[in-house]
Amino acid sequence: MLLKADSIIKSFAGVHALKGVSFDLLPGEVHALVGENGAGKSTLIKIISGALTADSGSLEINGRVITENSPSIAKLHGVAAIYQQPALFPDLTVAENISFGLERGGLWRKINWDERNNRAIELLKRVGARIDPKSPVSSLTMPEQQLVEIARALGASARILIMDEPTASLTEQEVERLFGVIGELKAEGVGIIHISHRLDELFAIADRVTVLRDGHSIATRGVREVDQKQLIQLMVGRELSAVFPKRKVNIGEVVLEVKNLHCRAAGVHDVSFDVRAGEILGLAGLVGAGRTELAKVLFGLTPVDSGQITLCGSRVSRIDSPEHAIGLGIAYLPEDRRRHGVILEMPIATNTTLAILRRISRSGFLDFGIEKQIAVDFSTRLAVKAPATFVSVATLSGGNQQKVALARWLATKPSVLILDEPTQGIDVGAKSEIHRLMCDLAEQGMAIIMISSELSEVLGMSDRIAVMREGRLVDLIERGSATQQQIIAKALGH
Repeated sequence: MLLKADSIIKSFAGVHALKGVSFDLLPGEVHALVGENGAGKSTLIKIISGALTADSGSLEINGRVITENSPSIAKLHGVAAIYQQPALFPDLTVAENISFGLERGGLWRKINWDERNNRAIELLKRVGARIDPKSPVSSLTMPEQQLVEIARALGASARILIMDEPTASLTEQEVERLFGVIGELKAEGVGIIHISHRLDELFAIADRVTVLRDGHSIATRGVREVDQKQLIQLMVGRELSAVFPKRKVNIGEVVLEVKNLHCRAAGVHDVSFDVRAGEILGLAGLVGAGRTELAKVLFGLTPVDSGQITLCGSRVSRIDSPEHAIGLGIAYLPEDRRRHGVILEMPIATNTTLAILRRISRSGFLDFGIEKQIAVDFSTRLAVKAPATFVSVATLSGGNQQKVALARWLATKPSVLILDEPTQGIDVGAKSEIHRLMCDLAEQGMAIIMISSELSEVLGMSDRIAVMREGRLVDLIERGSATQQQIIAKALGH
């Protein structure tokens, strides 16, 4: 047995994250770890990788009892972790990032740059990534950063590999290549702990699955012993009626209309569309199609070069900053919540009200009572799992961080809400909650633009679907006539 965790207990500020969790891993096995956000998955893998210390319980790696663990000790025992958000140095090159922890020698050693770059090329090739090793990480997209992280872990020759949502931002081709790498590692006897909210992935690659719920290990099953419906019920402790609870809403007048939008810096060309009150407009396309870039243009992060924007019947000459966009009633929930969605070191209350500080200030002083009340109201409404609104967002699970990020923008009372991958890395229960909230907001007359790489989400939640390719909007499809094949064909240019 490669790994055995027995009766692990861990608490944070009075909140019990793990309540006697047990888990094991065999050589050449993919053992999936599933559960809703806040179930304890991230806490468990951080204890295994040495980032956190358990309050009690035992941990064995390769038959050896680990009394004191740390990232360096875990690494010595062959443990490598790929977390949901890439832990890379943005100002260093890809090759430099991959070399960390792989190269040996003293502080003043001479670096063999050719060897470093060639090793990076080989590891990147192994995961199917066409990335220049001399490129700075800051120039890479999120999917590319994810592949660099995976390449670095493979270079460490790990015997126990932890993958936390490794496919969250990868294309289908990249996912297929990664599954091939996983198969090769299994054949070499590597044990893999795989965390993913995409349950269909688990049935494709996992041998066993362990379900966590509210800090407890509920069950461990062979993947052939359960189906997706049974797995969801184990995760949420109840029947899940619908992951995509789309409701019919009366569509109102046009809220946002753009004509011939062009922005060279963003790579957006001649885009025209409108979105109406109560409508959810889905933006579909491959990675790099220009969906996020279009959102940034509409939010003033990358101002347009030319084109026409009309909001609630009034023409807007140019949205030149996020502050301007917020003043016009546009809100934007970005894809990378940890870098751009929340400020991890700040409390929930502060994060919730950051975009409305003027509204809750009196004579230049912040009214902390109002701030707390707004935060409590949104935390209740969005079911944020936290002991209080004064705890830092860094202590929350990924799904709850996403809810806090969403709360900030809902607090601005927008008329147009842009959601970029709103349920990426979120479990099925939280995903259903976010989708229900989207329907509630649509019923209240909000116009919603949803960017999603999950075609099932686009088809399940959109009233209309706008397909983008190479910075252009190539088709606009009504909900009733849209199919996965049609969307993929348009996105590929067929």
